[in-house]
Amino acid sequence: MPDLPLLLIFIILVALVFDFTNGAHDCANAIATVVSTKVMSPRAAVMMAASLNLFGALLGEEVAHTLGSGIVNTDMVTGSQILVLAALLGAIAWNLITWYFGIPSSSSHALIGGLMGAAMCHAGMTSLNGMSIVKKVLVPLVLSPMAGFAVSYAVMTLIILIFWKTNRRTVSRHFEKLQILSSAFMATSHGLNDAQKTMGVITLALFLFHKIDTIHVPLWVKLACAMAMALGTALGGWKIVKTMGHRIFKLEPVHGFAAETSAALVITGASLMGAPISTTHTISACVFGVGATKRLSAVRWGIAGNLVVAWILTIPASALIAGTCFYLFTLIGIAD
Repeated sequence: MPDLPLLLIFIILVALVFDFTNGAHDCANAIATVVSTKVMSPRAAVMMAASLNLFGALLGEEVAHTLGSGIVNTDMVTGSQILVLAALLGAIAWNLITWYFGIPSSSSHALIGGLMGAAMCHAGMTSLNGMSIVKKVLVPLVLSPMAGFAVSYAVMTLIILIFWKTNRRTVSRHFEKLQILSSAFMATSHGLNDAQKTMGVITLALFLFHKIDTIHVPLWVKLACAMAMALGTALGGWKIVKTMGHRIFKLEPVHGFAAETSAALVITGASLMGAPISTTHTISACVFGVGATKRLSAVRWGIAGNLVVAWILTIPASALIAGTCFYLFTLIGIAD
């Protein structure tokens, strides 16, 4: 690690705290179904998810580049050393609020909202990279849950057609083993998309402090973010596990397999395109899609409404908190 000023070190530590809370908040995305169907014990599932989050975090940089240079215009915020700190505090605050109430909101969009709020407070609307936000954030915000619902509905329908004559217990026994693989795939894809977001933010901070000349992710940043997320995942977020695994739809192993496999496919595809989508949005939509194949009344749509409200509020709420933090930092004279 290069020689860094104290403020930058503090910002990096706060970023790693966010990554930790992201892992704790979003671990449910990878393990809720496999725990709720009792295929794996909570302890075994958490350790598997933590290990594969770590592995997935080291597989790419596309999403990190989007967070580092695709949300704010770097030429307009260069030298604003408190911008990233305010953004992170906004995201962490919203993560903690939704964690407390057991709401599976999006840590990803909390971070994006934080960046947007701090940047606008610093230099107005022109500081935002509007076209990139539309293409890489807003469009995937809408399409990823829709894709998750459609893919999971199709996968579950295909499974029903293939096994419709097979004894239900036999099907359940086979899919107990397959669900371990689908959960592992989901945990890897979660690390691939989510850990890169904090990598991108730390890289942006290094750029703003003139420690790197271009937006590229140093190896030590990759390793630090991967470890922080894995540690957060190891501690878990059991309130959200309960929401994901039980309150939306009563899952069986075959449902868990279909939901996890579908979500992992959507998340991996988005990661390869550099889109920082919400793993929470995606797996939630996949659980709804799987449940809808049984009958529409099997899904608790009231819970869906609550989740949608949280999703809509995340970006503006975290932006408001981050903007307030930026203003307070400026007011008390923390140097830019």
